[in-house]
Amino acid sequence: MNVAVINPFSLEGKTILVTGASSGLGQHIAARCAARGARMIITGRDKERLQATYDQLQGKGHVQVLADLTSEEDRHRLVSTVPELNGLMHCAGMQKHCPVRQLSEQLMTEMYNINFLAPVMLTQGLLKTNAIAQQGSILFMLSTAAHIGTRGLAPYSAMKSGLIGIIKCLALEQAKRKIRVNGISPSAIATPMWDAHQAQLEEQKARHPLGLGTPDDVANGVIYMLSDASRWVTGTSLVMDGGAVI
Repeated sequence: MNVAVINPFSLEGKTILVTGASSGLGQHIAARCAARGARMIITGRDKERLQATYDQLQGKGHVQVLADLTSEEDRHRLVSTVPELNGLMHCAGMQKHCPVRQLSEQLMTEMYNINFLAPVMLTQGLLKTNAIAQQGSILFMLSTAAHIGTRGLAPYSAMKSGLIGIIKCLALEQAKRKIRVNGISPSAIATPMWDAHQAQLEEQKARHPLGLGTPDDVANGVIYMLSDASRWVTGTSLVMDGGAVI
């Protein structure tokens, strides 16, 4: 008797929202999730770049929503637009190098609004309207900076660390609906931006026993966290760092 083999890593039939999809890892993750069969809802602030992401998506039924998630009005509009979601991937964020002694209140507020307040309040809005289906997955983009100290990254590190607290509390609150809440914490990723900084690139490679990661490495981790393969994983963060933290 033939038994149907179910692929727990498949995203077929799932609807997934990716923020920050107009560039970087958000763009790459959106494209890889679509290639795995997901229907994508993508959002970003740049109209042309968001369209470029949309044009890369395999499959049909995808939706793009132009939005600045630091705007309460834009968040409400996005929440009212999306269909029921099986997955939510927060990729929108910003990193700026600034030692604490040079920190301004304006910069700290900007980092808070983009990296902490926006993803938390978007999640709140989606949960309030029951837009995330039972057994869904909520995933926050963190960083190894949330787990270790890094010179000059205190504001960014603080916001990502703060999200770890949100993740743990939210995971308990949403367990009754079997909604998983996790983070993913990548370290340095080999992207074209490093091409003009070969000295720094070699320093980064030396810090990572397994070498630098690639956008595909991160996307594969995200796919695992959004798929049914991670149905028993919640309240934690997947550290992807090639051994740098240890």
